[in-house]
Amino acid sequence: MRLLLLLMTACSLVLLPARADEPPGSAGRPVAVRVTVARMAPHAETLALTGEIHARSSSQLSFRLSGRIVERFFDVGDQVKKGDLLARLDPTQQQADVANAEAALAAAEAGARQAASAFDRQKTLLDKGFTTQSAFDAATKAVRTTSGTIESARAALDIARANLAYTELRADADGVVTSRAADAGEIAAAARPIFVVATDGPRDAVFDVYEQLFLSITELPDITVALIKDPSVVVSGRVREISPTVETRTGTVRVRVDIGRPPTAMSLGAPVSGRIESRETPAVLLPARSLAEKAGGAAVWVVTADGTSAELRPVGIAAYTTGGIIVEAGLADGDRVVTDGGKLLRPGAALEIVGEDAP
Repeated sequence: MRLLLLLMTACSLVLLPARADEPPGSAGRPVAVRVTVARMAPHAETLALTGEIHARSSSQLSFRLSGRIVERFFDVGDQVKKGDLLARLDPTQQQADVANAEAALAAAEAGARQAASAFDRQKTLLDKGFTTQSAFDAATKAVRTTSGTIESARAALDIARANLAYTELRADADGVVTSRAADAGEIAAAARPIFVVATDGPRDAVFDVYEQLFLSITELPDITVALIKDPSVVVSGRVREISPTVETRTGTVRVRVDIGRPPTAMSLGAPVSGRIESRETPAVLLPARSLAEKAGGAAVWVVTADGTSAELRPVGIAAYTTGGIIVEAGLADGDRVVTDGGKLLRPGAALEIVGEDAP
């Protein structure tokens, strides 16, 4: 009986199948994988930006005098022409100064006429010997003094009239009012900007670009600028100015793109998108699940020529997309890359190709 049991046990050991927990990749169980064929195709990295339309130049307009604003004629968004009256200060004090200066000039001119008459009289008397040389000299001095007084009075009148003109704030160019800092009834300080007028002319698309994204583009070709609310409105522009400093609060670099005179729909302040296309380079597009790691760097499993195993090969990544990776180095056209099952592979492990994805 014992002999029969021993024989049955030996037979069962011979007929038992491989263990269910036998690790994939061992000599008895190859790893099932799916692959795709690497195909080189032109790839150009695209940098997408968001910004807005700005005027190429603008004027900050302020009064040259301090005073109370009594009238304001334009508001934000209004179109203005050169010379248009934007606002006016209370001119009472300046009008009084002009009246005083005019009176001072009139008095100086009257004094000059009197001095000239006295000079003529003294000159006639001196020629006839009926006056002294000192009296004639005094008359000559009076003429010269009154002449200087007239010049001083005229200068004072010019200043008073200029100050009266300064109570009116006028546009210095055609454009659009983009900012207003005070209203009627408020006190305006001298040189404090009251209006900002964006002058008519060429426009810029202004973008605040994160420093790292900006540095990833080695060349700055033409930039395609499109209106966000209507992407069919598109213009081409070129980088006109790059800020030499990084905004510390946001970590961005300000880039100004010259778009010339854009369509009317691209009004001041309109949000726009910008696209920068880098130069094309040959690269392979792979699904993100193909990515593995080797020595701290990116790698993929590449099937050997006989198709029985795979090697872990380091690759250079050009960019990461929503569902894939762009490989620019490490692969050759026609290489078979493992897309599924790579997590179970080990160096030297046997594999079985169970399917192939379209490249």
